[in-house]
Amino acid sequence: MAAALAERSCLELSGAERGPRRRVRELVLSPPGANAGPGAGRYPDSAGGFCYQESAQLVSVTRNRFIHWTTSGDTLELVEESLDINLLNNAIRLKIQNCSLLPRGVHVCETQNLVVILIVTNQTVHRLVLPHPARMYRSELITESQMQSVFTDIGKVNFRDPSNYHMIPAIPGLASNSTASAAWLSSDGEALFALPSASGGIFVIKLPPHDVHGMVSVVELKQSSVMQRLLTGWMPTAIRGDQGPLDLPVSLSVHCLEHDAFLFALCLDHKLRMWSYKFCVFQLVSTESNRYSIDHISSLFTSQETLVDFALTSAEIWALWHDEENQTVVKYINFEQNIAGQWNQVFVQPLPEEDVNIRDDQDPREIYLESLFMPGRFTNAALLKALQIFSREGERIMDLTWDELKKEVTLAVENELQGSVTEYEFSQEEFRQLQVEFWSKFYACCLQYQEALSRPLALHLNPYTNMVCLLKKGFLSFLVPCSLVDHLYLLPDEHLLTEDDSTIFDDLEMSRDVVCLVQCLRLIGESISQEMAFVMEMACSRLQPPEKAAEQILEDLIANDTENVMEDIHSKLQEIRNPVHAIGVLIREMDYETELEMEKAQTLNVRMNLSQLYGSGTAVNVVCRGVCKIATTRFLICRDLLILQQLLLRLGDAMILGGGQLFQSQQDLLHRTSPLLLSYYLIRWASQCLASDIPIDTLESNLQHLSVLELTDTAALTPHKLVSSPQTIVELFFQEVARKHIIAHLFSQSNTSLSETSLNWPHLITAVASDLLPLLWPSNPGFLFPECLMGSCQYTQLQEYIRLLQPWCHVNVGSCRFLMGRCYLVMGEGHKALDCFCQAASEVGKEEFLDRLIRAEDGEMASTPRLQYYDKVLRLLDVVGLPELVIQLATLAITEAADDWRSQATLRTCIFKHHLDLGHNSQAYEALTQNPDASRQLDCLRQLVVVLCERSQLQDLVEFPYVNLHNEVVGIIESRARAVDLMTHNYYELLYAFHIYRHNYRKAGTVMFEYGMRLGREVRTLRGLQKQGNCYLAAINCLQLIRPEYAWIVQPTSGAVYERPGASPKRSHDGECTAVPTARQIEILDLEDLEKECMLSRIRLTLAQHEPSAAAVAGSSSPEEMVALLVQAGLFDTAVSLCQTFKLPLTPVFEGLAFKCIKLQYGGEAAQAEAWDWLATNQLCSVITTKESSATDEAWRLLSSYLDRYKSQNHLYHHCVINKLLSHGVPLPNWLINSYKKVDVAELLRLYLNYALLEEAADLVLEYVDALLGKGNEHFGIERPLSSIAPVVWLPYSAIDQLLQALGENMTNHHSIVLYQKVHDKLEEYQQKVDMATRDLLYRRN
Repeated sequence: MAAALAERSCLELSGAERGPRRRVRELVLSPPGANAGPGAGRYPDSAGGFCYQESAQLVSVTRNRFIHWTTSGDTLELVEESLDINLLNNAIRLKIQNCSLLPRGVHVCETQNLVVILIVTNQTVHRLVLPHPARMYRSELITESQMQSVFTDIGKVNFRDPSNYHMIPAIPGLASNSTASAAWLSSDGEALFALPSASGGIFVIKLPPHDVHGMVSVVELKQSSVMQRLLTGWMPTAIRGDQGPLDLPVSLSVHCLEHDAFLFALCLDHKLRMWSYKFCVFQLVSTESNRYSIDHISSLFTSQETLVDFALTSAEIWALWHDEENQTVVKYINFEQNIAGQWNQVFVQPLPEEDVNIRDDQDPREIYLESLFMPGRFTNAALLKALQIFSREGERIMDLTWDELKKEVTLAVENELQGSVTEYEFSQEEFRQLQVEFWSKFYACCLQYQEALSRPLALHLNPYTNMVCLLKKGFLSFLVPCSLVDHLYLLPDEHLLTEDDSTIFDDLEMSRDVVCLVQCLRLIGESISQEMAFVMEMACSRLQPPEKAAEQILEDLIANDTENVMEDIHSKLQEIRNPVHAIGVLIREMDYETELEMEKAQTLNVRMNLSQLYGSGTAVNVVCRGVCKIATTRFLICRDLLILQQLLLRLGDAMILGGGQLFQSQQDLLHRTSPLLLSYYLIRWASQCLASDIPIDTLESNLQHLSVLELTDTAALTPHKLVSSPQTIVELFFQEVARKHIIAHLFSQSNTSLSETSLNWPHLITAVASDLLPLLWPSNPGFLFPECLMGSCQYTQLQEYIRLLQPWCHVNVGSCRFLMGRCYLVMGEGHKALDCFCQAASEVGKEEFLDRLIRAEDGEMASTPRLQYYDKVLRLLDVVGLPELVIQLATLAITEAADDWRSQATLRTCIFKHHLDLGHNSQAYEALTQNPDASRQLDCLRQLVVVLCERSQLQDLVEFPYVNLHNEVVGIIESRARAVDLMTHNYYELLYAFHIYRHNYRKAGTVMFEYGMRLGREVRTLRGLQKQGNCYLAAINCLQLIRPEYAWIVQPTSGAVYERPGASPKRSHDGECTAVPTARQIEILDLEDLEKECMLSRIRLTLAQHEPSAAAVAGSSSPEEMVALLVQAGLFDTAVSLCQTFKLPLTPVFEGLAFKCIKLQYGGEAAQAEAWDWLATNQLCSVITTKESSATDEAWRLLSSYLDRYKSQNHLYHHCVINKLLSHGVPLPNWLINSYKKVDVAELLRLYLNYALLEEAADLVLEYVDALLGKGNEHFGIERPLSSIAPVVWLPYSAIDQLLQALGENMTNHHSIVLYQKVHDKLEEYQQKVDMATRDLLYRRN
């Protein structure tokens, strides 16, 4: 294809946004002295634009930036646009009260530091001084997606500063019949305004530099008397001496050089006058010096349309007209090369169709809404204006999003409809007619405002980038080159006939064949009715073969051929030398199928400089609308081509087909055209399909799911930023993914440095669109577009995309099935998703997207690609939360992993986990037993135990057979039992049940005994003691079920640290490893030992119930300690029972009871009341019924009964009681003295002496001697007193000697003397009796 872009037609692409109107800042200026006088007429609306000098430089901050404006009455609206970044605060509306802006009366100038806007009204001139973007943003690298506009600081401008505005003086005054103006900055920074004078000629207003205080001057330009010649339009001529109105300028233009400025004036007399401004003096310039001259280049002629505007470059003229029907006509011509004077067409954007066709099976509301809100059809402003008028609520409806606007429109039309209904009942057909009536009314209103906003006002041409824009009343549009195929198809017949064949292909014959072929397609396209076109649309939408639809349309064309179109086509076909070849060439030109990867590596500097190129919303809109226009046109070409091919097959003319052997070639072309048509249908659909606005939390959830697939680092999966205006999915794709690929590709081939690279809009926009189409092309191996839809949560759109693609596209089949599965997952249709994932598995290893999906991580064990794929899908299903599907897929994957035991182990573990999560305990156990990896099996077993325990599903846990796993499960439960809190987990009870179920009673008993031990040691509460007792009872029961010779257990280690595999070594406080304890001697416990422990446990419980505070210490107390605790609590019966069981002495019991008696003896009423509690827990052998009995009496009675009941060797208990009483200085009760006198009088005497009770000791000796002598002997247990015939009696002489000595040492005390004498006398008496009895005894023996 010849690269003759310059001589080809162009397309108009709208740059209007779909979202809410940009936020425009309103500024009002009231110049002093301005008044709306009767002569102040309203000028027509106008528009203009300004380009920064460095807008074509790749490393400039003003790259691809420009300003455009519209004027209407007293209002000027200024907008700064950028094709690279979204500018903030970029629109202002300036209202200059009581003034009217001159058409084209806005002039923008640029200095190194400033942007200066010069404004001319019918009464004033103004200067706005703004900082240059290069001063606002110092860096040359543009990496942000947003940036402040040059208008950001407009609010700081002082509009009333006299140095920045001036009233137009009444003399010479502004000409009323000319709107010409020119304004510029001098090299010194002065602002100059050239205006037509009311008296003819020109006057210039000069404002001083903005930062210099000075005076405003007004200069009227007069012709010099010396210079009598000036430059006319094309030939010099003399000037008349007088100045008439014929020299009134109708157009002014200024051209600035370094230190000079040339003012050109086109006057009423058709003469062109040129003034030079040098050294602050204007002079009319002649040609006599041969310094300046005008050369004739070209004379161009055009049709008789009304010229609105034209723009000139060094080689081209662009012109804007209105024709007789007020339709916009734009053309351009290269006046240097175009010898024939042939203007090139610009295919302007047509207005939306006036009528909307609604079939009987369609809902009018849906069809009208679809037509109104189809991307690229109506602007937001037109819809909003129509809504404000239609609903009569202009104030309420202001800035609405696209979706809000759609709802408001629906509501407004429905309200109008319901308000007009007067009858309560009417037929469905009548209601349908009403719907059509009101919706068509609103549609007509929108059409009217769209037409008004689409009215072109001016051309804007950037001489640096060659960008051409059409400035309209409501928005701007861009003119871009048209591709060759579209150019030929869209070109009117009269132009197509004159098309230079050599500009199409180098082969002239082939060029003529292609032109004839396109003419045939045009004939077919013009003959197709809307109904016929709808047949093809429906075939594509319903996935029916396009060939069949083409055949049906051809039959309809033939049947309805009233104008002999078929004959015209047939005759035109005769002119084609090789139809098959021509069709093949045309198909090749439209086919974007490629095997090449686009992206190439670049340096960081290049990537940063290019990161935002064509990244703004405006550029994205234009590029994607261009692709949409191409797809729409190519779809029609392919449709007509299919119909033509069906016609060729039907004709079967050997002369046309070149012989029967080419019939097969024709069939092949037919099958190549069909996918081409469907590809363009799909791209057109995507270009018109709006992306959904996704909430942040949904995006984050989606990103989490994609992170499982490890695709989040892919460029196509960057979650898109929320935007205020709705995007199509193609715009979304271009902005987030494709743009970076395309720009990198375009600039990777450049050998020049970036600073030398100049941007050329026509070439770049064409290249970008040409590179975007392959990325969207369905049959290319690249999968970025659908992947981007997945990453951006556009699942509804992705589902429809794959549906349209599926029947005919055989590339990336597996990847599409995978994405469809992802869509089903999001829609909640898990089983459909699983089917898709399984279908995609067969393509693993064949497609690039699926290969990236199974990319192995570093260190990951390599397995087959399909198993890696299954692993990723399993992870995804797991994160989404679909355990049933995980089990199904893992079960399927096991068949793939027959020879890979590691993968099998992973899959079995996965199945186990999800069965367990679902509560399928038996299936989980089965999966566990089939796991070939012992370590994983053990992990699963551990998890099974823990989970079933937490769920209290212990019966399942106990009853599983655990073949070859018995010891492992016991070990797991034991380690868990010893590692967790005893009161919140019941692992010991589980282990007990486990052993009982298997009749292993000894192990069951051991478990319960250990449980009881730990409860006493660790759970120091009443409940813990209750459980301890139950544990010991259970252990006893277990041993009673075993034969006596086996009824024993091994004593568990008290306070042992049970070693667990992998446990860290224990360390002392200084960090050293503690020594491993040496092996202890094994202790065997039999049934009797267990019964003793059980009894001890019951006693602990009894104590805790009586004294709750004792529970904290009772749990692990020894029997000796328990006796002390029981005595302290007053539980003497229980203490005695404990002592008897464990063969302990009762001494602590008697001492404790004696002490309590002492306390009661001397205690108050509170002690008496408290004593009844513990007295009640001890059983007295007899009951005293007298009312006078006190707690003290009862305590003494209890002590007395114990002394009587529990005998001891040497009457130890009496001794300890008396010793306790005497040690506390308590007088001995008579019953105690009498009791002890009978059993051990000598010990009693010694006790008296020990505690210095000399009187009591003396009395005791006297009584005892009397008893021996026969007086009161029954009180001392002496059956027969002293006599020769009675048994031998004795006296404790040592003790009596001690008494006498003690009394003798205290002779100063009279009482001691008396006692001493009594004892001494009594002993003398006793000695005499003994002597007599001894003699009688001897006498008797002899």
